[in-house]
Amino acid sequence: MPPKQRRIAIMGYRSVGKSSLTIQFVENHFVDSYDPTIENTFQKMITIRGQEFALQLVDTAGQDEYSLPPQSYYVNIDGYVLVYSTNSQKSFEVVKFVYDRILDMKGTNIVPVVLVGNKSDLRMEREVSFEKGKELADSWKAPFLESSAKENQRVEEIFKCIISRMERSENIGQQKSGCVLS
Repeated sequence: MPPKQRRIAIMGYRSVGKSSLTIQFVENHFVDSYDPTIENTFQKMITIRGQEFALQLVDTAGQDEYSLPPQSYYVNIDGYVLVYSTNSQKSFEVVKFVYDRILDMKGTNIVPVVLVGNKSDLRMEREVSFEKGKELADSWKAPFLESSAKENQRVEEIFKCIISRMERSENIGQQKSGCVLS
């Protein structure tokens, strides 16, 4: 069976670790330096429950509550990983705006999304509690994970989870809600 093609956009406020999560997942290493991303696309093959997926990961430029992301962030995108930093309340507020914008642009209220609180390793600098992230994700009926790109915590799980959500949205009614990982 040929691999299923999937396009995933990684979106969120600037400096939340979108590129670090993507590079950690694709290349298995942490990038310590920060150069603001304009837009980058990465490819990765992954097998889940015997099915191969050819992923195209669109690492987007950081969004804010005033910017209008380009149309390309909505056209032919199968799912979204929305990232905020656990040490930035501002990034948490912006991710809400980004989610609303996706729904507006897609013209639907059901979009495969995973909410990610990144930088969980910065425990002493935390501004957004796990409970607040979970509460927001629950309001979207979306999975929620906290991660650390630096420590490679739950990074692969994020992408397996969004693939599961995309598959579920294609086969509505065939699976229960939530992520199904194996």
